[in-house]
Amino acid sequence: MNYVPSTAVNQLEMWQAETFDPKTIDRELGWAESLGFTSLRVFLHDLAWKEDAVGFEQRVDEFLAIAHRHHLGVMLVIFDGVWNPLPKPGKQPPPRPYVHNSEWVQSPGAAILGDPARHDELEPYVKDVVGRFKDDRRIDLWDVFNEPDNDNADSYAEVEVKDKPRLSALLIDKTFRWAREAGASQPLTAAPWLADFRDPAQLRASDRAMLDGSDIISFHNYSRLDDMRERVQNLRRYGRPILCTEYMARTADSTFDPLLGYLNAQGAGAYSWGLVSGKSQTIYPWSSWKEPSSDAPTVWFHDILDRNGQPHDPREAAYIRRLTGKTRAVTRKIPLPAPMWGEGLAP
Repeated sequence: MNYVPSTAVNQLEMWQAETFDPKTIDRELGWAESLGFTSLRVFLHDLAWKEDAVGFEQRVDEFLAIAHRHHLGVMLVIFDGVWNPLPKPGKQPPPRPYVHNSEWVQSPGAAILGDPARHDELEPYVKDVVGRFKDDRRIDLWDVFNEPDNDNADSYAEVEVKDKPRLSALLIDKTFRWAREAGASQPLTAAPWLADFRDPAQLRASDRAMLDGSDIISFHNYSRLDDMRERVQNLRRYGRPILCTEYMARTADSTFDPLLGYLNAQGAGAYSWGLVSGKSQTIYPWSSWKEPSSDAPTVWFHDILDRNGQPHDPREAAYIRRLTGKTRAVTRKIPLPAPMWGEGLAP
């Protein structure tokens, strides 16, 4: 699954010293283990490293140790092109009520991504982090750039980088090269997300950079089974292992049943979005940026468990356990800290 602790509003809050929360991480990864998950896709941030490189890497190491205790490998995401392109280190704002991923931030920010002359400023970050963990067997693989060409049209269009697919392709190529020069022994990947991959000639520059640089083919798909099947079949041409590194959005008809079963039958990896409903507020749909709600949705968009570890849909959790071979449900409630939600914020 894609994982962020329920107590973190974004990657900076997850990794900065003042808000790093190993107690919550340990509790939640125990729940992930009980469902039968085997690997976590987790987002890093260049500013967290820039502010405190030694401490940042120590916290990454602690996270890997917690995941390993729960028999979970980790895919580390180096850069991310989604949501707010103006990240700032330090104390992060609280979530906006009822809005999906309301405070998630891009890495790098628009100031660097939009200026090719500044891309090389990121080389020390990539080489230091990858070099530190280049032979760490707790890491399954590196995802060099998440949705690098996402225009965030419904949220941050006015401050987004112009010509983003072309500019991000330049940084994708460099990041693949930097990671290999740092000696990464784990596979590298990056996931195209808009194309159906039917015609290679129609791929954008950023798509080609991601597919050409990847040791393992990855992609995103938040749609129904027929759409998922088409993408998997089209990607077979590359002759490499296939991972769907984002799927599962219930009200978009992207559901564990049947998609997890299909990907399992195909021998493809499947990373759903989200575990515990929390400050990222991904139980709300993407459309909440334009059409905010005033209450929790009856059917969650993402995420599996509430903050007590209880499933949003017990039948869904049972389906996951049947496929993973984990037949025992978690019923024990664990005492929680004081509520993290401020006045007027959604539970």
